Amino acid sequence: MSTFEQSFEQSLEQYAELVVRVGVNIQKGQVLIVTAPIETLDLTRLIVQKAYAAGAKYVQVDFEDDIITRSRFIHGSDDSFDYFPAWKAEMLEKFAAEGGATLTIKVPDPDLYNGIDSDKVSRATKAAATARRGFSKYTRNHEISWCLIKAPTKAWANKVFADIPEEERISVMWDTIFKMNRVDGGDAVENWKNHLKTLNDMNAILNAKNYKSLHYRAPGTDLKIELVDGHIWHGGGGENKEGNYFVANMPTEEVFTMPKRSGVNGYVSSTMPLNLNGQLVDQIKITFKDGQVVAFSAASGEEHLRNLFSTDEGARYLGEVALVPHDSPISNLNRIFYNTGVDENASCHLAVGSAYPFCMKDGTTMNNEELLKHECNVSLTHVDFMIGSAELDIDGELPDGTIEPVFRKGNWAFNN
Repeated sequence: MSTFEQSFEQSLEQYAELVVRVGVNIQKGQVLIVTAPIETLDLTRLIVQKAYAAGAKYVQVDFEDDIITRSRFIHGSDDSFDYFPAWKAEMLEKFAAEGGATLTIKVPDPDLYNGIDSDKVSRATKAAATARRGFSKYTRNHEISWCLIKAPTKAWANKVFADIPEEERISVMWDTIFKMNRVDGGDAVENWKNHLKTLNDMNAILNAKNYKSLHYRAPGTDLKIELVDGHIWHGGGGENKEGNYFVANMPTEEVFTMPKRSGVNGYVSSTMPLNLNGQLVDQIKITFKDGQVVAFSAASGEEHLRNLFSTDEGARYLGEVALVPHDSPISNLNRIFYNTGVDENASCHLAVGSAYPFCMKDGTTMNNEELLKHECNVSLTHVDFMIGSAELDIDGELPDGTIEPVFRKGNWAFNN
């Protein structure tokens, strides 16, 4: 075995250990569901081994395959796209009620639905979200531990690294994933402890500031976002209802909170393409009035955006505001990854759709009607789009009305 192979095997094992011990933080006696592309079999096997070694009672693996997924939209009958099996939704809800945890390798092919009617994909996505509402409550409120991670697939590597020889792309993608997850030197678990402390320190600063609003300015952007009363900044990880700390997204570089549902006014332009469930949307422009999307356009994929906003009423309102400095590890790779879970950690971003109730004082104790009354958005969907750049300035309005810089030229305007 070559030195490179030894190094790769060691890094792969360390990565599996990291996502089990720090990401989903599996507990003794817990049940885990792993959802993974079939191409990631080697990593998935290691994750299962590490989960059992950490004390998991049972690990269920659900493999996915892009060709099988695409086949439904080519050959399926029309009534297929409004269907999601009730038994599966009920199983997931029972699984969550019993304190299970989920770990998902989420790497949709950016070109998966090329040539497919966007309406079919939108209907299937909505049917799944509707059926899984009960289960989603557990993740939206951080009642259970869940974690989304990344691993190379051929389609994804070919899209991201099209400028290098094809035979090198998977290897380079692995190196990149190890680097962005701090597995490229020293003890990865210790590296993450230090990283999470940095994010938590920034949360503390922003929570102490208690901004009333944020005002974004950049080319194509002039947007004021009021923050909900009692908002809480989060970033890094959080505790589930049992008090176990987990990290929902790996990698992660963001701190985020809840916008006021009716308090968004102005216009904003995206700075990266959006992979919307395997459909690319680029150069997005959105105008908000009193919180609601009143106009939108995209240079490509506009029909996908239109279908997103038609999901339900809440899909036309913001549910998340997230800050990421332009001078940060993933951004400094200077590459678009066509994967929201990565690109959102290279750029300030917003999300239309459902807000996270844990980002508001007492939010997790409220039902949907109460959340809406307190200006927390409720929706079946939650889609992030990137707006950060080296030209982005953000001002914050303090409780006494004072305006101060938060970001200048894409980076923090104060030291943390």
